[in-house]
Amino acid sequence: MQGNLTALLITSAIVLVVIAIGFIAGRDKSSRSSVEEWAVGGRRFGSLLVWLLVGADLYTAYTFLGLTSTAYQGGSIAFFAIPYSVLAFLISYFFLPKLWTVAKKHKLTTLADYARERFNSKFLSSLIAIVGVLMLIPYIDLQLSGIQDTLRVAGTGYINVKAVVILSFFLVALYTFFSGIKGPTYTAIIKDILVWAIMLFMVVSLPIMHFGSWGNMIDNVAKDAPQLLTIPTQGPKGIPWFITASLVSALALFMWAHAATGVFTAKSADSLRKNAIFLPLYNIVLILVIFLGFIAYQVLPQDTTDPRLALLTLIQYSYGGIGQGLAYATIALASLIPCSIMAIGASNLFANNIFRDLINPNVQGKTLTMVTRSMVFVVIGLALLFGLLFPQALVSLQLLGVSGMVQIFPAIVISLFWRNQSKESTIAGLVVGLVVTFTVHATGNSFGLYEGFWGLLSNLLVVVILNPIFAVKTKAATNGVKETLFSKDTVQSELKKNA
Repeated sequence: MQGNLTALLITSAIVLVVIAIGFIAGRDKSSRSSVEEWAVGGRRFGSLLVWLLVGADLYTAYTFLGLTSTAYQGGSIAFFAIPYSVLAFLISYFFLPKLWTVAKKHKLTTLADYARERFNSKFLSSLIAIVGVLMLIPYIDLQLSGIQDTLRVAGTGYINVKAVVILSFFLVALYTFFSGIKGPTYTAIIKDILVWAIMLFMVVSLPIMHFGSWGNMIDNVAKDAPQLLTIPTQGPKGIPWFITASLVSALALFMWAHAATGVFTAKSADSLRKNAIFLPLYNIVLILVIFLGFIAYQVLPQDTTDPRLALLTLIQYSYGGIGQGLAYATIALASLIPCSIMAIGASNLFANNIFRDLINPNVQGKTLTMVTRSMVFVVIGLALLFGLLFPQALVSLQLLGVSGMVQIFPAIVISLFWRNQSKESTIAGLVVGLVVTFTVHATGNSFGLYEGFWGLLSNLLVVVILNPIFAVKTKAATNGVKETLFSKDTVQSELKKNA
């Protein structure tokens, strides 16, 4: 497959400009003066910036390439992404403002920080951090995979793709180290404008180019490939899988370290409520992107098309150099910018909840800030190494990551509302949930349900069954976070003050 030089030059130019903006965003030394400034921007971002930032780290290149590939191969099963994200934002409306209020009051920058203070347990905090970092590295790998695939389609014959991927991610690591969360926040503005403009242009133009209209395209699908328009009633991914995948993915969405990072940048609880209302607008793009998979199925030769490259191949097949370049640049930025936010989240977890809580409890603020920033290179380096060595394992590991991350939901979200939830039952539930999830994954016996569902069900049962044993001890124990959460006057005053 020969690349297109014009497309490659346009893609490269846009990506380099955006990376330069990432460096410029951190020119003020205050952006790296502390962990709170570097990781969550001093909690000063308004509703629009939070909307752009959270949208940038949740809607990645894998979202667009993966959904198109899934639609190309499996049809309407790809639509599970729509109910899961809507459900996730609905749930977030009720718990994120409360979580943000506690984090703001007690200067917490990770979910593991919250667990440590809520349960007086460094062990639980470190366990959540280890799970968060391990599950996030394959997700970062998928962003690497996204830009690698983009460069392979755009630049084959002109560049060494692996060398350019390594250089791109090194530059992202460098501007993240330098600028902190401000870098991906301001570059997310460009990325999101391109996503909306280019994706909408594609979903309008491609049906017209290949079928004459959207109506003709749908008619062709219904006639030639009706299986794409229905969810299977049998097999490993039928309706039960669709429902449980949507539920588990929704509950896991804001458990990811990069999603929590975006949440903690908000300047008020009200910003998060507004985001819960308006973030579902991104689903307009998602729905239309799935239809691009249907178009690819009808237009591209199935015997020679790699399903993983369905969207990129469709772009190459349909547009000239300028159109290709703008589309490839959009996908490349949807890889690089989320990678930066994910690296911040993983680095923050490691430095605060593994290095400080387990290795060096007496670390000074400046040293901790430098360790947090430096871990960006380690996290991205590990992701690069793993992705280049085991490229075929990335998608399955990321799906396993969703099932793994949902296991911290009881420790984070349920504990916001259940005063007497004990650390002992929470730790036991988390461990059992992880063991069950990995066992189901290893054996492949999920009985038609999403594997993380079995882990979460086991997790919740353990918490409910064991909690009464430790309830008396837990009821007597108190701390600042519990007082903030369960003192009605405190919670209401904090929420109103930060609305």
